Amino acid sequence: MTRILKERKFSGTTDPKVQPWELEHRKVARRAAAEGIVLLKNEDHILPLKAGSKVALYGAGAGRTIKGGTGSGDVNERERVSVFQGMKNAGFQVTTEAWIESYDQIYENARQEWKRSILSKTGEGADTMDFFTVYSTTPFKMPAGDPIQKPAEGEDTENAIYVLSRIAGEGSDRTADKGDYDLSEEEHQMLADICAYYKNVVVVINAGAQVDLSFMDEFRNIRALLVIVQPGMEGGNAFADILSGKVNPSGKLADTWAYKYEDYPSSEKFSHNNGNVETELYDEGIYVGYRYFDTFEVPVRYGFGYGLSYTDFEITGCALKAVSAEKIRVTATVRNTGNVSGKEVVQVYASLPGGILEKEAHRLAAYAKTNELKPGEAQEVTMEVKMDGLTSYDEKRAAWILESGFYGIWVGNSLASAKLCGGIKLDQEVIRRQVRNLFPLKQELEEISQEASKTAKRAAAAAQQAKEEELTVLNIRGADIATETVEYKKNADLYEKEAMDFVNTLSEENLIDLAAGDPGKAQGGNLGAAGISVPGSAGETHRCAVDKGLASIVLADGPAGLRLMKYYHVNDGSIVSMPFEFSLEGGLFYDDSRELPGERYYQYCTAIPVGTLLAQTWNRELIREVGAMIGTEMEHFGVTLWLAPGMNIHRNPLCGRNFEYYSEDPYVSGTIAAAMTEGVQSNYGCGTTIKHFACNNQEDNRMGSDSVVSERALREVYLKGFEIAVKEAQPMSIMTSYNLINGIHAANNYDLCTESARNEWGFKGAIMTDWTTTEQGDSCTASGCMRAGNDLVMPGCFGDHDNLRKELKEGTLKIEDLRACIARLVSVIWKSNQYLQ
Repeated sequence: MTRILKERKFSGTTDPKVQPWELEHRKVARRAAAEGIVLLKNEDHILPLKAGSKVALYGAGAGRTIKGGTGSGDVNERERVSVFQGMKNAGFQVTTEAWIESYDQIYENARQEWKRSILSKTGEGADTMDFFTVYSTTPFKMPAGDPIQKPAEGEDTENAIYVLSRIAGEGSDRTADKGDYDLSEEEHQMLADICAYYKNVVVVINAGAQVDLSFMDEFRNIRALLVIVQPGMEGGNAFADILSGKVNPSGKLADTWAYKYEDYPSSEKFSHNNGNVETELYDEGIYVGYRYFDTFEVPVRYGFGYGLSYTDFEITGCALKAVSAEKIRVTATVRNTGNVSGKEVVQVYASLPGGILEKEAHRLAAYAKTNELKPGEAQEVTMEVKMDGLTSYDEKRAAWILESGFYGIWVGNSLASAKLCGGIKLDQEVIRRQVRNLFPLKQELEEISQEASKTAKRAAAAAQQAKEEELTVLNIRGADIATETVEYKKNADLYEKEAMDFVNTLSEENLIDLAAGDPGKAQGGNLGAAGISVPGSAGETHRCAVDKGLASIVLADGPAGLRLMKYYHVNDGSIVSMPFEFSLEGGLFYDDSRELPGERYYQYCTAIPVGTLLAQTWNRELIREVGAMIGTEMEHFGVTLWLAPGMNIHRNPLCGRNFEYYSEDPYVSGTIAAAMTEGVQSNYGCGTTIKHFACNNQEDNRMGSDSVVSERALREVYLKGFEIAVKEAQPMSIMTSYNLINGIHAANNYDLCTESARNEWGFKGAIMTDWTTTEQGDSCTASGCMRAGNDLVMPGCFGDHDNLRKELKEGTLKIEDLRACIARLVSVIWKSNQYLQ
């Protein structure tokens, strides 16, 4: 096959004006943000507010709305719209502009003080890693602002909005303290004053994960509560769309909001809470998020899948039909019984029979979002429940099994509202998939457990209810469900023949170069900005075989959009190198007073909502549209792989990087990631990189923490989303995580990279490390990556090359393993947008 390399040009444009595609992409980001906003409370239908009405606006996020998290999840957009600006754009009369202007100065002073603090710790000439470590472990805290003053005599504003904001990012977990998970004393007093001075108060949560909401019980005139998460560059306009009723809220929570932090099953031992960030015991087992609260009947403030609308919906006519022995179809009719148009989410949960294994009370099995329904309009939605999604993992037999008995099918617009609408009766046990035991524990782990036979009792009760209510029960014969036995091939045998034929023409030195990025591209350091063909990109593959027709591809970070430098200069035909600091915080740490030589090129990218908010849309079609938009920007800037989506499980609200990830539920995570991948990869030669594979559920000591987790919990909860994304969408690449899993670094983990991803799931792409994974000590090496089936060490450093040469010479790294890894990388490069179609 003839492949013609594209001629690479300077990325971006020399025209500083807003480009037409920017305007179109902002519209998509705005729609996605609005559709993901969740309305949790709307007492007396206080919302929407009348257009043009007077509103008092307070809180750190009013004028300084947080668009996204910090670190590699950031985006250097052209501008961002705050809640304040969005409300003004929508015609609201904000009566507290003086307070917001005063806050701007307080904020700027705090930012400069934060900057000075970080620079004082790093000193001049600090390398990139040292600087980033200080930056990421010294998070900026939003100041509270001036005390609230009583409105002037005669002021007739009844409605006030308070925007509670929290910042988090990679490298540091949040804390269960005042000013983070809880309100600070200043914030509490501010909210108390607002509630004293205004009749109706609306609270807006502008944070990447849950915060304590106990103040909702204290202040009775908080009439409404909205969760906008971190909504991207168009967040303020999207919020105003919801506030004004231009858009009817249709978002649903992708996480459980507990009454108090201590209610989460991992709270006591999570990360720094117990003083041990070296070993993280996942002793809650499979009981993560709603699977814990629902199963152990722990009351919650707002449950999984919950979200209000400005209208009302009725879900009726639920029907079940067997498509085959391995799949059933669930249909339901949704009718808008209210007075305004809106969308609804139909959610299907399954309850499972007891017997050999205890099970969670309910498991999300399918969902669908309606079209925009006018008042009185109805729509029938169809969802498929696969029997594979109802399996449980039996560690003793190393098998995914379906136990005999009753499988209840529950339908509603949230977990709490779901009603039994029928079920499946399986006549005998089925071993659906025979695999191998992987990820052995190296220390004892005592997991929480239900009372004996509780699962069976729940299943019996559901079966009896179905009988009494004469609900449809589908009888499925276990003999009709096929058993699959996985064939396990060696790492060295997993490749495409054409790619291996090409690899066999390369020298050993070429193989070493291709295995470990291109260290020659690192600009004063190599963390997250090692690419130079596209300034600010995260890295590139090596150019050692360009003369043989093998392209070098660019990888760019930023799960909330592409993270590139907002501008750079070209002088005498060469790119002027910019320091890593320029790519952080919109250039806050960069002194741009110096004159740069040459011509300026602009690379403004669209900052979309963070992952959690995107998941709250429960709208796969919209997510595909967002992904297709990102793919368009990748093509525009010459990027092949987007280092996203992030899809680790929200195991605990304090994980500093939860904002990047989708949900506490693996089905939501997997299906949303699959939709995003399908959208991105609808653009020729563009691909996603699902990450961080796996168990990157804490940020403190993220490069050394050992996630101690049972094989069942790992497979059913922490790997399941990745499995769904791979099987449904085949992303071009996967990125391994920094942490260890049961004593073995993810990047060096054969069970993870080869046995799970390739042999069990059929992954066809390339697997890469996270940045500088192999530079943290001898326990994770470049050669270890190749042995594990981790194909690419990024961003590449000379030490990686030295290690590969050494182990090849000593025979501890086999040349056939290295060739297989490079063959897989070559296969991905050949599919890239660096070739003409």
